[in-house]
Amino acid sequence: MIEQLEFFEIQSPCRAICQTNEQGYCRGCFRSRDERFEWLKYTDAQKRNVLRLCRQRYIRATIVRDVEDDISSTQQELF
Repeated sequence: MIEQLEFFEIQSPCRAICQTNEQGYCRGCFRSRDERFEWLKYTDAQKRNVLRLCRQRYIRATIVRDVEDDISSTQQELF
């Protein structure tokens, strides 16, 4: 398979938050420790894959947070 040429460097998704959550992913960019440390060594294809994984992790975290907020507000209404 031919790798797509990039006209611009794929930028790191770092948001300078740099704290890990319970799953070990960065709270800011949702990369794993290895993904953060190895970013500069990755090919463009690997970087695009990491960005895809980060988007999936962000979506999952957002859904979980929204469900937890709904449960919390429902429980508070009971009292």
